[in-house]
Amino acid sequence: MTNRYLYLTLLAVLGFRAEIIAQETQANGAPRLVVSITIDQLRSDYLEAFAPLYCENGFQRLLVQGKVYTNATYPFTPIDRSSATAAITTGVTPYYNNITGQHWLNRETLRPQSCTDDQKYKGLNTRVAASPQQLSTSTIGDELKVATAGKAIVYSISPFQDAAVITGGHAADGALWIDAENGEWCSSDYYYKALPAWVQAYNRLRSSTHWTNTDVTDMALQCQTSTGMGYDKVTDLLCLTYSAGSDRIEETTDKQTALELTYLRLDRELERLINNIESRLGTGNVLYMITSTGYSDEDTPDYKAYRIPTGTFYMNRTANLMNMYLGAIWGQASYVETTYRNQIFLNHQLLETKKISLKDATERAQEFLTMMSGVRNVYTSLQLLTSNNEHLQKVRNGYNPENCGDIVIEAAPGWHILNEDTHQSELSRASFIQFPIIFFGAGSQAERIIEPVTIDRIAPTLARSIRIRAPNACSSEPLF
Repeated sequence: MTNRYLYLTLLAVLGFRAEIIAQETQANGAPRLVVSITIDQLRSDYLEAFAPLYCENGFQRLLVQGKVYTNATYPFTPIDRSSATAAITTGVTPYYNNITGQHWLNRETLRPQSCTDDQKYKGLNTRVAASPQQLSTSTIGDELKVATAGKAIVYSISPFQDAAVITGGHAADGALWIDAENGEWCSSDYYYKALPAWVQAYNRLRSSTHWTNTDVTDMALQCQTSTGMGYDKVTDLLCLTYSAGSDRIEETTDKQTALELTYLRLDRELERLINNIESRLGTGNVLYMITSTGYSDEDTPDYKAYRIPTGTFYMNRTANLMNMYLGAIWGQASYVETTYRNQIFLNHQLLETKKISLKDATERAQEFLTMMSGVRNVYTSLQLLTSNNEHLQKVRNGYNPENCGDIVIEAAPGWHILNEDTHQSELSRASFIQFPIIFFGAGSQAERIIEPVTIDRIAPTLARSIRIRAPNACSSEPLF
């Protein structure tokens, strides 16, 4: 009887505290906590297909009570998890924020490097060193830290290193991700001298090396409690990454069943996250933003079996032929320094020695490549940096001269680009992946908007809701 009395008293106290917080927040006008959720590979078609199976307070609640932009797009190409999360948190494209993808070719070493690897820092509970130093602009979390003189609490939690580091930004209190080797939560000494005690405690309780979205929710709730996010008058920011990829399901090999299980489990994790945070901070004190990385990893189809036009574009063979072509003009030499994915890197030192301008070399190469089978378009670095042609806009937005090649090749749809040295093969696809942007909670009203919008408008919208400046390279207008 005594325990029951204490339990009811505790609930009353917590409820009273949440009510006080609600009143203070409404007077201030800004939410106590912003939860920015990026769901890797979330697709509207799957989201809608499984809608009858959702629980009441998960996706169903978000879609009914939230401000839903149904037709969101990324204003650049190509898109992957790293470039997508960077664009969401900075409000600009890779042309400005420098994150063109999860990996790119280091021009000095001529070796691929990760967008977050940084040997100046040591990993905590991981052998991988990481920092956000490759991110060249501020993020929404950075600006929140600046606006509050460091008082705001900013954390990012993701199963993936790149997403955790990028969404956390430069000034985050912490970024946590799951190590690929030991399956435990880890970080970098860029953020801490040692992992917080509450993270270490969680790791000791884990018994599996196979992560799920449940781990993200558990760590998010633990982080909110342990750091005191949302309990004072200063707005805090929690950035989370979930996955809608069906590869997280081990117990089934049926793709349709795996996708259904993935979305249903994700639905329940969102319900658990929102319900727990609401019970602690009160209804209306938290603003949620939910969106997708805008791409989808799909099985490579066998187009030949169905007589659909296809082929293979060989990067290394192309580089050798280009050397012969340019050699016939300017004398035999290795004009192509290397290739990476669909990009060709020219030997700038050789061009300088031979007094050949980069403009002449790239234009000659472009002329040669357009005559080859499987090539739809060829772009030069100077063309992407100087042209205002609106048809090049998405390619230009996804290009950055610091970590991209001098020539970018766009293969015809259905064709594979193959690097014979690394055996890396990519299928060229131009298909559109539809996904939403959802705002739910403090400062938002239920509405369904079908007009197309771009994700670079998320950061300025969050900035306006928090009453701070948008990230320093962001010039897009808020959505509301």
